[in-house]
Amino acid sequence: MPYHQFECSKCIPERIKHAVDKTKNDLTEALPLGYLNTIPGTLSERGCAYCGAKHVIGTPMKDVIHLSHGPIGCTYDTWQTKRYISDNDNFQIKYTFASDMKEKHIVFGAEKVLKNNIIEAFKAFPKIKRMTIYQTCASALIGDDIKAIANEIMDEMPDVDIFVCNSPGFAGPSQSGGHHKINLAWVNDKVGQVEPKITSDYVINYVGEYNIQGDQEVMQDYFKRMGIQILSTFTGNGSYDDLRAMHRAQLNVLECARSAEYICDELRKRYGIPRMDIDGFGFKALTSSLRKIGLFFGIEDRAEAIIEEETKRWKPELDWYAARLQGKKICLWPGGSKLWHWAHIIHEEMGLEVVSVYTKFGHQGDMEKGISRCEAGALAIDDPNELESLEAMYKLKPDLIVTGKRPGEVAKKIRVPYLNAHAYHNGPYKGFEGWVRFARDIYNAVYSPIHKLSLVDISKDEITTDKSFVTRQMLSDDQLDESIINSEKLHEYTGEFDSVKKLRRKEYPQYPMKGKLAAV
Repeated sequence: MPYHQFECSKCIPERIKHAVDKTKNDLTEALPLGYLNTIPGTLSERGCAYCGAKHVIGTPMKDVIHLSHGPIGCTYDTWQTKRYISDNDNFQIKYTFASDMKEKHIVFGAEKVLKNNIIEAFKAFPKIKRMTIYQTCASALIGDDIKAIANEIMDEMPDVDIFVCNSPGFAGPSQSGGHHKINLAWVNDKVGQVEPKITSDYVINYVGEYNIQGDQEVMQDYFKRMGIQILSTFTGNGSYDDLRAMHRAQLNVLECARSAEYICDELRKRYGIPRMDIDGFGFKALTSSLRKIGLFFGIEDRAEAIIEEETKRWKPELDWYAARLQGKKICLWPGGSKLWHWAHIIHEEMGLEVVSVYTKFGHQGDMEKGISRCEAGALAIDDPNELESLEAMYKLKPDLIVTGKRPGEVAKKIRVPYLNAHAYHNGPYKGFEGWVRFARDIYNAVYSPIHKLSLVDISKDEITTDKSFVTRQMLSDDQLDESIINSEKLHEYTGEFDSVKKLRRKEYPQYPMKGKLAAV
């Protein structure tokens, strides 16, 4: 097994099995151990199970008061770190709620303060009639009966509905444990309680999609153009009551398998709804996904029309960036499913060389798919600590790191550009146009003149004085063939700064219902 020994982790010998160098041999020779408890003595970048339940899956529900029963620090995620936008003025990320447990509540209990806080929150926002309550380590350890309190409130206030998610931080080795718990809790407690209005012969649940800077609304545009009704989105830009009606869909379209395959599998077992895995990142993957959905419903012609129109519009712009990104080295450190969504397609469609992949909370399956898709020679790491990340960057000398905010800020300190893989820099990144936006952000980061200046050590390096003005294109086109530089076909991104707002005003074709659902 080609294990990779980090110098900084020699004092923690167990870490050696968590990093490997991919070889050209059998894939089984390149699998690090994954999804295990963090080894004592190493500082993990992971989030906890509570984080996976609330901040990843629960919070994107748009018409809901999201209340954490625990200390105030547990509920920090809002605008800065989670850009799960919505079309109702972003209520769910403008406000965050906590019962603000103190030491005295650990001693004497916090059920009374929780009940008072629930009532206070509903009174403060009288138009919001739905709430989710998330258990934290503190409230779990003292045994507060959150469900009993929620039932009391619903008896006293019959117009409200409350969902309780018992997923304290210690409930799993990472936030992935919280994904599992909230998936099962939702299908157990809420699915089947609402009967929806069916408006199309083709009805789906869009699952594992969190509307990062508008990703859901981009994909929703394609579905609506195909005449497909999105019954619910689990959970980005999703409505609480729509998600209670998931049992009436004909197909579960699954995007992020790591966070939401559990609810798809349960809906298949309980209601017979089939599951289809898709990928909204990259022209090739998205084209295949739309075709699969079209084939399932027998509307392939509608899918092909969208593919032809979008490819013709955006491919020349993607190719403009790809010509300038050939051979640039990238560390792909995004966390979970984006590891394997991106590992191959950014190489195939943008020309980038993936020199390292890692996952902080992914499972063995995520690593298997990610490693199988990246190039030989890539360094694969499970749950890296900060020192290992620094050592990898110094050794690999990448042109860019695509990762989360915390390791990204560390990368900037050693003068390595980074893009935010979790909340994006200038998304959305899904869809045909979104993939071009991603290429543009990569290009802007790699060729940033500011980053070039940051590499100059003014204490010893010679300061160039013959160039008073430098642009990204001057840097990227320096060694480029004239035929590419002067191409009339290829050009930079021409979309709008906000590519989502126009989708909310868009009108869609109305396809008459003709199947058995028309009479319902």
